[in-house]
Amino acid sequence: MNHAHDNSSGSQIARTFTDARRKGIAVPTYPGETPDSLAAAYAIQDEAIRLWPDRIAGWKLGRVPPPFDTQFGAGRLAGPIFSRNVWSAVDGQPTAFGVIDGGFAAVEAEYVLELAETPADRDGWTPDAAADLVGRVLVGVEIAGSPFAEINGHGPAVTASDFGNNAGLILGGAVADWRARLMDLTCETRIDDAVIGTGGATSIPNGPLDSLAFLLNLMHRRGRRLEAGQLISTGAATGVHQIFIGQSAVADFGPDGRIACVAVEAKGDAA
Repeated sequence: MNHAHDNSSGSQIARTFTDARRKGIAVPTYPGETPDSLAAAYAIQDEAIRLWPDRIAGWKLGRVPPPFDTQFGAGRLAGPIFSRNVWSAVDGQPTAFGVIDGGFAAVEAEYVLELAETPADRDGWTPDAAADLVGRVLVGVEIAGSPFAEINGHGPAVTASDFGNNAGLILGGAVADWRARLMDLTCETRIDDAVIGTGGATSIPNGPLDSLAFLLNLMHRRGRRLEAGQLISTGAATGVHQIFIGQSAVADFGPDGRIACVAVEAKGDAA
């Protein structure tokens, strides 16, 4: 019997992950049969969203690398960002975020799209059409995080099943004249003052607007809908950089600002 499509099995996985996030405790092994498709993973994610006591403030996109993109039929995966875990960066003051001891955490410099209007519920979105929905582009740092330390080690379906490995989003300032400058934007990431990644908008396959178009089409297929005001974290611009409790990171976007943050131990309900 294939339990990946058994609703009770999926519910158990969702309950285990959401309980662990609320309590701030690690999950040492994947809590069930691993989903064998992204559709099965998103069914688990949907169940976890129903269990989570917060509203969705936006969505993150993550890259599905070869050969998994061919195996799973998608070059990206998505996960929810919840409102209590969206923070605004303060100049000169690092933003603290919780890391579950024994789990996984990473920082990702990102370009964040804020939707100016609620899109039509349809398929066939293109980057050009999706651009008309965007009100602002902001710089940001996605906090990737999971109670499961090996969240990225078992393929994209496992990653997608636990909120797409998201634990929050730190917002910086808006990018001026973004329509003209978007694909020229660059950034670098440092952890404990060492440069560990450089990149920019061109590091995101086909650019940030392609991430938005992908998400719009995916949400239509999932029976969900994006909403005006939601934040779309479009993908790691310098890479996914693991971070541990006590370490500090800086995402430097040059003329568009910098975001400093520090990893602290999650204390129940803070993860």
